[in-house]
Amino acid sequence: MSSKHLRGDFNYAWPTSEIAVMGAKGAIEIIFRGKNSEDERANYEEKFQSPLKAAERGYVDDIIMPSETRARISNALKVLENKHREPMRKRHDNLPL
Repeated sequence: MSSKHLRGDFNYAWPTSEIAVMGAKGAIEIIFRGKNSEDERANYEEKFQSPLKAAERGYVDDIIMPSETRARISNALKVLENKHREPMRKRHDNLPL
């Protein structure tokens, strides 16, 4: 539920996770305009929804097994325990008009 783009420090994925903006079925319907075949859906899922592609691009730090999740999160929290980050500057003003 986080990403490097949202300033997440550690991003992990399970091997079965789906990392995409939308599901394969909806994307295929938009991309191929009704030519909804199972081969296209499977190809899309393999190319874009796999955590391997996200890891290759640096969006995920590591792909971990679900049994390792608690230990990894615990270690990450220990690393970040004393971290201090300056708050982001606001990009827009909220002037009453």
